[in-house]
Amino acid sequence: MIQTGAIAAVAFVFGDYANQLLPLGQYGPAIYAALSILLVTGINIIGTVESKRLQLVVTFLELGAIATIILFGLLGTPESTIVTPPSIDPDTAIPGIAMVFVLLTYGGWNETAYLSGELKNPQRNMARVLILGTCILVLLYLLANYALLSILGLDGLRASSAVATDMMHQVAGPFGGKLVSIAIIIAAISTLNATVFTGARVFYSISHDLRIGSWLGIWDGRGKTPANAQIVQGCWALVLIALGASHPDGFTAMVNYTAPVFWGFMLLVGLALFILRWRFPAQPLPYRVPLYPLTPLLFVLFCSYMLYSGVMYAGKAGWIGLAILAAGLPLLLLQKTEAQSVKTISSRFTPPK
Repeated sequence: MIQTGAIAAVAFVFGDYANQLLPLGQYGPAIYAALSILLVTGINIIGTVESKRLQLVVTFLELGAIATIILFGLLGTPESTIVTPPSIDPDTAIPGIAMVFVLLTYGGWNETAYLSGELKNPQRNMARVLILGTCILVLLYLLANYALLSILGLDGLRASSAVATDMMHQVAGPFGGKLVSIAIIIAAISTLNATVFTGARVFYSISHDLRIGSWLGIWDGRGKTPANAQIVQGCWALVLIALGASHPDGFTAMVNYTAPVFWGFMLLVGLALFILRWRFPAQPLPYRVPLYPLTPLLFVLFCSYMLYSGVMYAGKAGWIGLAILAAGLPLLLLQKTEAQSVKTISSRFTPPK
């Protein structure tokens, strides 16, 4: 739900801007989105080394593009035009709905945890990578937003539907607008490749806990990648692209579909920490939680608020996402029943000590 929905959402971002540069008609964004998923998934199936090289290249290009936008914004001269901001319905302008998109922008900070099986010394390096990556991202976003604010002003930001493009168009002309479109396409490929890379490893790990779908846990030794999981992930993302193509805005449709599920899972993660510490008090703790239980309690409360906001914003699409998620519960119950049956049968044929 979360990974494939995020893949489809980012693919629609790629498709929207690619269709601006080379229009393919009404369904152009969906066509470009599908092609991007096929391309990136294919590279990841070929091998981990190839996907890593792609990630390094597009990440450096993305950082260079962001740095360019920041410099143009900080060194450019704002125009003295008066922009009339759109009216905002006070019933919809609530912080929770705004934070759905703000935190979606920061989404991906948690995906480093999906690579724990391939990270050297994860007990020590995992926290470092998460903190360092998040700090770099926050710094870049603050600088970029300050640059946008200095050129467009607060009213200009509110009135614009493509703030970076409008800002670059003011300071660099039409060329600046095209530069931003290319930068966003590169950023979309970077995010798409990272999400495809990490998502398949989640399915690979889950397959070792569930007998259903164990074929997802086959590792391709030649390419050093979970090829079967990559294929299944790509196919489901293409199904979501087809569904999103029937909506006016495929990206928004994917946000509605995944946001409640994402925050629902985050809420469960926070609650699990309390439950596991209560059930296994003597369990060695590879990670320390600062200010426990205050830190996870605040996290749980915030996730609950974001879950509520996501459902209120998404409406029917959010409930559909949660319903599909709930449809997986019988698989867990079946897995538990099978495990209990195997244990009972084994006990019958095991001689007493």
